[in-house]
Amino acid sequence: MSKSLVIVESPAKAKTISKILGKSYQVKASIGHVRDLPKSKLGVNVRKNFEPQYEILHDKESIVDDLKAAANLADHVYLAPDPDREGEAIAWHLSEVLSLPTKKMHRVEFNEITKEAVLAAMKNPRLIDKRLVDAQQARRVLDRLVGYKISPLLWRKVNGRSAGRVQSVAVRLICEREEQIDAFTPLEFWQIKAQLLKQKSKKSFLVNLHKYENKKIILGSEKATSSSLLLSNKEQVDEILVNIKDANYVVSAITEKTSQRQPQAPYITSTLQRDAANQLGFPVKKTMGVAQSLYEGIELGEAGPSGLITYMRTDSTRIAQSAQEEALDFIKNKFGKDFLPDKPRIYSKKAKGAQDAHEAIRPTSVNFSPESIRKYLTPDQFKLYKLIWERFVASQMAQAILANKAYEITANKAVFRITNQIVQFAGFMIVYKGSSLNEETEINDDEENAQIDMPDLEKGENLKLNDLIPSQHYTQPPPRFTEASLVKTLEDLGIGRPSTYAATVATIIDRKYVIRQLKALVPTDLGKAVNSLLVEHFGSIVDVHFTAQMEQRLDEIEEDKVDWQGMLKEFYKPFGETLKKAQENISKIVILSDENCPNCGKQMAVRSSRFGQFLGCSGYPECKTTVKLTKEGAPVPPDRPTTEPCSKCNANMVIRYGRYGDYLVCVTENCESQKAIVKSTGVMCMKKDCGGEIVEKKSRRGKIFYGCSNYANNKCDSAYWYPPVKENVLPSGNLCPECKCLLVYKTLKKGPIIACSSKTCKYAEPAPENFTNEAVLV
Repeated sequence: MSKSLVIVESPAKAKTISKILGKSYQVKASIGHVRDLPKSKLGVNVRKNFEPQYEILHDKESIVDDLKAAANLADHVYLAPDPDREGEAIAWHLSEVLSLPTKKMHRVEFNEITKEAVLAAMKNPRLIDKRLVDAQQARRVLDRLVGYKISPLLWRKVNGRSAGRVQSVAVRLICEREEQIDAFTPLEFWQIKAQLLKQKSKKSFLVNLHKYENKKIILGSEKATSSSLLLSNKEQVDEILVNIKDANYVVSAITEKTSQRQPQAPYITSTLQRDAANQLGFPVKKTMGVAQSLYEGIELGEAGPSGLITYMRTDSTRIAQSAQEEALDFIKNKFGKDFLPDKPRIYSKKAKGAQDAHEAIRPTSVNFSPESIRKYLTPDQFKLYKLIWERFVASQMAQAILANKAYEITANKAVFRITNQIVQFAGFMIVYKGSSLNEETEINDDEENAQIDMPDLEKGENLKLNDLIPSQHYTQPPPRFTEASLVKTLEDLGIGRPSTYAATVATIIDRKYVIRQLKALVPTDLGKAVNSLLVEHFGSIVDVHFTAQMEQRLDEIEEDKVDWQGMLKEFYKPFGETLKKAQENISKIVILSDENCPNCGKQMAVRSSRFGQFLGCSGYPECKTTVKLTKEGAPVPPDRPTTEPCSKCNANMVIRYGRYGDYLVCVTENCESQKAIVKSTGVMCMKKDCGGEIVEKKSRRGKIFYGCSNYANNKCDSAYWYPPVKENVLPSGNLCPECKCLLVYKTLKKGPIIACSSKTCKYAEPAPENFTNEAVLV
């Protein structure tokens, strides 16, 4: 008996859905797109109304053959890629490639991959939505026209690797921010604090100078008015200090008020990316990868496989009524009726151009609390799921109530101010205190400057002055973009969509237009040169407002308000004229490095080839010297001698930099022996009769971990994500005092700790000061 065929994008998604649907269905994965525009040519027939010339991707030919064979045997074919434009386009391409008749083909979409949602979707199939497909085609063709026409020009004139409609605007934003930082002139300003005590107390507290001579004290970045005062030099400060040094400090006013803090909306793609970056330190690309795995499904023991979150590419804060009702029941049972809001919360969409096509990102069931399923998740999956779960549950809870008591303390012509804040009712804050960006929660000045631990004061009370503390400050330039703040800016400007943010950030880093310095995004010399050229000659293409307008046009195609080929025709005529002028007027730009040519002494220039960037002598063609660059953009170091003997000829090996970093190689003639550099931790494997040593290793994705030296021989599977503690660095040794497992060294935001390596043991303690535990070369 023939089975129905279900086609999804990824093997992980296929595995989860296959277990849900059972043996009556065959579930296969297309592994993403199966056809696209060709890599070797434009692939768009401009004269034939911008007709795309698609071809099956070379590495997908065997997959397509397999899907064709399965589709021919099936009575029904269900196309189930992701529920967005990209997913709709994949479904359409599959229907074309597999030549599926309308009667046999069904489009289904899953906002969440749970048994209930999957079975419901299978009962309600639909036709492919050609509006979504056309919107995706328009974006793809538009991006191809811009990239394929401008990129060769960049290659010839500035050694740039590519241009892109959205990525070039992102680079422009980063470059313009860098220009603002370079042009910034810091301004001096001062603050004055008083350290005070109650008359019979030894515990002091600090208060800020709030007013002087009835003028409010402002900071350097604020605009001065006739009723405000900026302390801009030491002379002003000294004058005030003389006036208040011997004054009586009296509590002159007390203001009490209650404020409410509302919970934030459930996550959308951009807010999840920002919080994951700010709170977990996740790059945007990593956030989306981990979220994808939570969406596609996790094996939950006896409960079976289930997706844990709803679809993660969304710009909507809307949630299903059933999910809201489940959340309210959970809150009532877990925390009590007082933690329920007066009425169910409804959040309006806020993103510019938000489509509201899907729900917000939420757990598929609040009953899957993070701790209850922790054992089934990787550490990264747990951290991100916990963030999503807490934000969603909090979004359905009552507001927090804060009591703020502001004290004004008079000393001659000066008024100092301090606010004491007490949480009267925690509300949603019992679950989630909010993101560091506070993108939806307003906090007033009193809350921002509040102190939690200070004595209660009475009006008219005399206080003792312990010290006056003047401090000099300078205004700071605007901060560089981080991945999180760049995504927020792109969203605010209406540039890109939830499905494009991660790819945009990844591309500008991969192209070496931008580098990460800690968390900041800094333009490279190449990025600045490319941006300068594009702004001068393709100003409209990299214009923020133009790019946002194009996004709106793509949305209008999806809404069937605009013909996609007509929109491309409108764009292409002026673009072609701009391109022609640029080809005639652009002169070649040479990007000089800080390195000098080792042969002729001239400055080396940054150049590009199909293999990446390298340094070439600026004296070319007279001098043809080239120097390879590392992944970080520095010149490749020369071979470094070691005393490590070659296993074949016993000669000393050297350390050489290669494609994947440093490695050991023998340089003796006719001997090409190579081996990886091993960093020893100095800790022996804990497994009985193993005899191996714990050494530093790299995973397939380049992440460092620590495993047994017998790990590669499949003799031992001991492995740790954190470096094990050496036996002699702690007085108590390197074994957990509670379970005798190996201790590891963790560097956390709150400070380094020594913790047990066992997942079931909670032992942890702060690491001693000046603790060193580094692995060493062996």
